[in-house]
Amino acid sequence: MRNIVLASAALAGIVASANATFTQFTVVSSSVAGYNVYQVFGSFNGATDTVLNAFQIHSQAGSSLQGFVHMDALTGGAPSTTVGTWNPQFVLAPGAADSFVCIGGGTGFSSGNSTNGDPGWGTSGLNQTGIPDGATAGVAGWFNSNPPNLQGRVNGAGNVLLAQMVLAAGDTAGRTFFMKVGYNNGVAGSPVQFGEGLFSLPTPGAVALLGLAGLVGRRRRA
Repeated sequence: MRNIVLASAALAGIVASANATFTQFTVVSSSVAGYNVYQVFGSFNGATDTVLNAFQIHSQAGSSLQGFVHMDALTGGAPSTTVGTWNPQFVLAPGAADSFVCIGGGTGFSSGNSTNGDPGWGTSGLNQTGIPDGATAGVAGWFNSNPPNLQGRVNGAGNVLLAQMVLAAGDTAGRTFFMKVGYNNGVAGSPVQFGEGLFSLPTPGAVALLGLAGLVGRRRRA
């Protein structure tokens, strides 16, 4: 009987893991040093869901993936929309009004953040102020280059930070983007699932919940 109970518990754990899914993108906005700061999270309903990559980001309805503010090591900490990088290791101070992408993890050189850009960024890689936009196709993405560190695992609220996007306070143009994520349950070799949805950059202080329900669809082995 004891073996049956243990087997049932193990099966329940497998079922729960299989049902864990991406639910939406969540955007939390604030005002920092006179700039509009938007933190973009992937939201999930599994306790061990772990993001591996974010990809195919592209603009919707005339929005733009250009014009973001950077205050990083390449700008010397000065605000710039013409120089900068999306590399989270180049953020100079926690909470800075600096644009970067990530698959969870911390910021700064000492963080060891293992986020890298995929080939869609072109020869400049993450060292550019905007994000390459393939319009309907999407070209740019980023990934955790060291998945065993579980850097992309959800926090206690079921969220993983995927990007921080900063705009000047006077930039009031509405922006909406489409993006996909790949994730698994954090176990090596477990099937990779995919979710996709929209997110927008709202008025500072608001929370945007524009993600489409996770469209898992196809799976593949990591």
